[in-house]
Amino acid sequence: MFIPCDRGGDCAAPDFKGFTLLLPAVSVGNVGQLAIDLVISTLDMTKVGYFYTDCLVPMVGNNPYATAEENSTELSINAEVYSLPSKKLVVLQIRSPFIKNKYRPFCETLLSWVKSSNCARVVLLSSSHAYQRDDEQLLGTPLRYLLTPDLEKAVGGRMQELNWKEMEKVAAYPGISDTDKVLHIPGGGITKLLFTESCSKGIQMAVLLKFCSEGDNIPDAFVLVNYLNEWLQLIRSEVNPSSQWKIPSSWRLLFGNGLPPALF
Repeated sequence: MFIPCDRGGDCAAPDFKGFTLLLPAVSVGNVGQLAIDLVISTLDMTKVGYFYTDCLVPMVGNNPYATAEENSTELSINAEVYSLPSKKLVVLQIRSPFIKNKYRPFCETLLSWVKSSNCARVVLLSSSHAYQRDDEQLLGTPLRYLLTPDLEKAVGGRMQELNWKEMEKVAAYPGISDTDKVLHIPGGGITKLLFTESCSKGIQMAVLLKFCSEGDNIPDAFVLVNYLNEWLQLIRSEVNPSSQWKIPSSWRLLFGNGLPPALF
């Protein structure tokens, strides 16, 4: 459930009516989470609350978007909510993996919050194992999208204008029957479940994903966030967008550079 920040005793929940909710799937390479980091850091989004749930592994750490020593010791937890009213954008960043068998309760709680907060649509940033692509998926761009039927009516034409490629369905029984096709997103975490639940509940959701492998996935994050920007235009795209994204201070620790002294 969403818990607003206590700012000077004011615990009133912010108004997200008509906002776009952006969140990551905890998926292969953590690409969605890294892309969300770039959005929050670049747009200097304000933390407005937390998403309290027992479905994620508990964690606490320093402010991942610290810009000075004064705010570096602020604490962050496993699921936090950031907002930018000027762009009608709200972001849920997830920083820890899911507890076993907790995917479905999390999706139910999340979609219930989406409906109660009157968010206009949800955009899920995800990734999938590159090595498990079928022959058709090996061709062309490594980026794919999915739209629920309710969102397809609103933005399907825009995706065609952008010349984006929809995620292909694959054979349910490869080598036996190619007629039965299913949506298959290996390594995608909650992606398929959240998408199918949104379809059944009439929620407008888009999934943007990239095929990738585990390793240094920072380049994948830039590719995915640029893909998102083609549609939502979060930053100017006339010049090279990759040079405009602001890398958060926490990325200095991605490969074990040691713990910051301020943590102690």
